[in-house]
Amino acid sequence: MSALQPIRGTRDLIGEDQRRYRYIVETARRIGETYGFEEWTTPIFEDTRVFSRSLGETSDVVTKEMYTFTDRSGESLTLRPEGTAGVVRALVSNGLTQALPQKVFYAGPMFRYERPQKGRFRQFHQIGVELLGAPEPLADAEVIACGWDILKSLEVAEQTVLELNTLGDKESRNAYRSALVDYFSAYAHELSQESQMRLARNPLRILDSKSEQDRKLIAGAPIIFGYLTREAAAFYDAVRNYLVKFGVPFRENPRIVRGLDYYDHTAFEFTTESLGAQGTVMAGGRYNGLVEEIGGPAIPGVGWAAGIERLSMLLKTVPPPTPPVAVVPVGEKAEVETAALSLLQELRHGGIRAEIAYRGNLKRRMERANKIGARAAIIIGEEELARGVVQLKDLASGSQQEVPMAELLGRLA
Repeated sequence: MSALQPIRGTRDLIGEDQRRYRYIVETARRIGETYGFEEWTTPIFEDTRVFSRSLGETSDVVTKEMYTFTDRSGESLTLRPEGTAGVVRALVSNGLTQALPQKVFYAGPMFRYERPQKGRFRQFHQIGVELLGAPEPLADAEVIACGWDILKSLEVAEQTVLELNTLGDKESRNAYRSALVDYFSAYAHELSQESQMRLARNPLRILDSKSEQDRKLIAGAPIIFGYLTREAAAFYDAVRNYLVKFGVPFRENPRIVRGLDYYDHTAFEFTTESLGAQGTVMAGGRYNGLVEEIGGPAIPGVGWAAGIERLSMLLKTVPPPTPPVAVVPVGEKAEVETAALSLLQELRHGGIRAEIAYRGNLKRRMERANKIGARAAIIIGEEELARGVVQLKDLASGSQQEVPMAELLGRLA
């Protein structure tokens, strides 16, 4: 019988992969806390309507990519394909719509049935932030600045570019949508089949097409800046000015869109040329209509999500694990073993990573210490026990010294 393998599009996080995952999450969590973001953990699966309402019944994610199943009670449930909808649902169902603003950080696995490729999995992982209840442009800039600081702390910021756009307010988008319909209708027969369908349903989505035949037409399409209302233009100006004050560099890209009606004003992506086709590492925007879609009151929101797998690919190095100290008892007397185990726990309780070999003579235990990359070996035998000392051996230099047991913890620290 052949050994069972992980499901296609999934992988185990072990060793270096797990260290990279943990480093990204812990760094993002730490930076998020300095901005006032509090971590929430929402369920991995939700009522399917949480995502069908928020992502749109006709979106590619809902129609092609969601892992949806019927449970034993007949309820339609879906493994979360993204994090924002669950956070918004939690805001409403936990009665927090009157305690605003809420600044939320999250991290965890997401699920989409996609073709696995470099940096893209069917079970993938994201970090994200959501700022709910703040309609001001300063909130948009602060969310973006938090993402920039996380990228800087991970030392990958220099590999990314912040691309910024505005979707305007509802009046701006309606005018822009009409202009796009007029433009693309003249070339409808040249559009890809998918974009021909989008022309009728949501022409803004055409701007996001990756089709080569569409890209040529998109290059000549009108841009939104000429259709912004005075209020929408002022909002966008304020966001840009705040980003300058925060010291966050950006370039404008009028082709960045969000295809759903509840997205408005700011849209942005941190992109990179270091990952080939998978160029977006962090993306987000303002979604002032989403809380209502989930069944709550009219509450504005803005946020972003970042793929941990893609960030991991950009990381040069991560801090290595702290090398352990090996406790090496010599001899078989119970007193020596008892003293060694007491010493082992004392070190651990003092915050020092310590290990002990489960069997073997002195030579085999020292071989084990070297194998696990121990920085030092603490050797204790009958003679050392009688005198209240240990032999502390530096495994890098080979030097050895006698240390009183009472002073060992301080010496190691």
